[in-house]
Amino acid sequence: MHNNNNAKTRFLPLLISATALGLSPLAEAEIMLYDKDQTTFSTDGYINAFYVNSDVDRAGEQYDRRQSRVKMGFLPNYLGFNMTRQVDDLKLGARASFWVTINDSETNGTDTAIDVRQFYGTVANPGWGEVLIGKDFGLFARSNILLDELLAGYGQVSDTLGLVDGGGVSFGNIGSGYPYPFPTSQITYRTPVMDGLRVAVGIMDPVDTNDDSAVGKAYQKNPRTESEITYQFDLGGAQIYSWLNGSYQTSENTDNTVDSVTSKGLGYGVQAKLGGLSLTGSGFTAKGINPFFTNNAGEATLREVDSTGYLLQGSYKVGKNRVALSYGKTKDDGNGAVNTGADYQTRGIALFHDINDNLKLVAEYNQFEIDGHEGDSQNEDTDTFAVGAVLTW
Repeated sequence: MHNNNNAKTRFLPLLISATALGLSPLAEAEIMLYDKDQTTFSTDGYINAFYVNSDVDRAGEQYDRRQSRVKMGFLPNYLGFNMTRQVDDLKLGARASFWVTINDSETNGTDTAIDVRQFYGTVANPGWGEVLIGKDFGLFARSNILLDELLAGYGQVSDTLGLVDGGGVSFGNIGSGYPYPFPTSQITYRTPVMDGLRVAVGIMDPVDTNDDSAVGKAYQKNPRTESEITYQFDLGGAQIYSWLNGSYQTSENTDNTVDSVTSKGLGYGVQAKLGGLSLTGSGFTAKGINPFFTNNAGEATLREVDSTGYLLQGSYKVGKNRVALSYGKTKDDGNGAVNTGADYQTRGIALFHDINDNLKLVAEYNQFEIDGHEGDSQNEDTDTFAVGAVLTW
């Protein structure tokens, strides 16, 4: 009834072409194209490329190899457009962002993927907050990934997950510290910031999480609900940012022999900054949720089994240089790429050097491990060195 056999066959091809998260605050500047009559229109963007060398060691010598690539990093390249307009006491806004892979298909020539990750409008008022309608990243695990110290770096490229030879991005700490808050259609309300406290609550388009069999049809009576509470404050000269986010959904089936699946997750974390020092700790716990993607991309048949993860990071910036250390781990009992469950671990060290406000050089060394819960047939150790540049505007 709750078989997960389709997880790998449908999940891995998606991993090969999946693009990872990028959020608009990463752009260090924007170009104002129009600013008149209480209306603005601007653009921002992100372009990056890395030389990458990965040393793959998997169970079965047929997989062992050293592979060189020229790829983009954890964040894909994107071009964004923003609009605001003040109408009486309402501020109207909109954002559209287009995401591009720089690695074309070997079988289809210049088959460059272009994806729309954000396409939403907002209505805001200082007194009551903001309502967002459209497509944007989810709330569950949102701050976990947004505040990743290696967001502009490279991260893990598991061969088991199809990432070493894939045409898309690397996976950063997705699957080894947090799941990816996939962009989805939503209606989300955010309160004003109240002495550093802000609450966001949204209804999301639900996703199938149980058996969509030939006899029955999976369905959801209610939308997926997600929320996030953030709180910023100063303590002893340090700037503290903390968060708590979550998700809840139930998926049923018209075939009464198929059990319903209740999917629920909780994410949390804190980041402290003092001078050039930054320390970040985050984690999540989930049941009935894909440990890689919050929207169950690939439509694996999920079960009410657990996954947990955490990410510990520190960085120090001196002048134009920032050094970051990172360790992340996810323990999954069987809803991910390995049906019998596995531990996924990522260790990384990276150096970021700012040429100026818009150009950054990056060097990173990353170690990724899969440790299967039943035997070693799914085990993997992949070490990756990446060096590249990031251009923003």
